[in-house]
Amino acid sequence: MNLHIVALFKVNESYMMEAVELFQKLVRETRKEEGCLQYELIEENEQKGTFFLIELWESVAHHNNHNGTDHLFEFRKNASKILTESAQVYKGFKIY
Repeated sequence: MNLHIVALFKVNESYMMEAVELFQKLVRETRKEEGCLQYELIEENEQKGTFFLIELWESVAHHNNHNGTDHLFEFRKNASKILTESAQVYKGFKIY
């Protein structure tokens, strides 16, 4: 069963350029992973510095493998310096 994820990030506006570079690297590397069906970076239209990652994984196991990757570890380490709060992550399965 496919796993859908929406992750919400709020970035300190003084780090916008650095944030976009970090997200782009994460997206580029994650899209290469087995089981990654979709991995999109969206910038919120009305709230500058608010970003969403829209993820679709073939299975929970594929997502679990993603959680152990070097590029995600590196992203988390660097992102902690530029986020105004912890990321909010929502996971679920399509019901209709």
